[in-house]
Amino acid sequence: MTIKLLLADDQALVRQALVALLSLEDDFEVVASVGRGDEVVDAALRAQPDVALLDIEMPGVDGLAAAAILATQVPDCKVVILTTFGRAGYLRRAMEAGAVGFVVKDAPAEALADAIRRVMQGQRVVDPALAVATLAAGESPLTARERDVLIAARSGDTVAQIAAKLYLAEGTVRNYLSAATAKTSARNRMEALRVADERGWL
Repeated sequence: MTIKLLLADDQALVRQALVALLSLEDDFEVVASVGRGDEVVDAALRAQPDVALLDIEMPGVDGLAAAAILATQVPDCKVVILTTFGRAGYLRRAMEAGAVGFVVKDAPAEALADAIRRVMQGQRVVDPALAVATLAAGESPLTARERDVLIAARSGDTVAQIAAKLYLAEGTVRNYLSAATAKTSARNRMEALRVADERGWL
């Protein structure tokens, strides 16, 4: 049986290398390859892949959002997150989005091929060390709104600019930033952003 693959990664060299590598496997066929998260669903609807390999950080929408949309629009397509970032929070969010595999890019090539075959057999495939780290880290303490405000703060905007962008009152934005800072045990919003980013909460 040939396993049809869709590959999504915004780095062209990485994407092309993965296509070449996976095409060497007798039972794999790469039927679609895209460089943006917002191209994933259309490509999957056209190509009807068995497995989609999605990077997390991509333009348009990220791989986690794309995974969630695929789960509803192309439910027969199994999603494996393939990323540089082996962060506990990302793993938890990937599983919540419907992904059945999570492989870091520095894993050996044979580990990726094995993961693809195992998810096709109905298994979940997760790096064991990352699974342990995820359990140890627990769930993100941030609410959806605190997360939104921290993400908006990435660009260095003022409170007034963040408030305008998110259609919130300035006092509300200050409250969310203050809560996020306290929950991450940070000294300021930029440190809170760094901590939340490192833990995969954003």
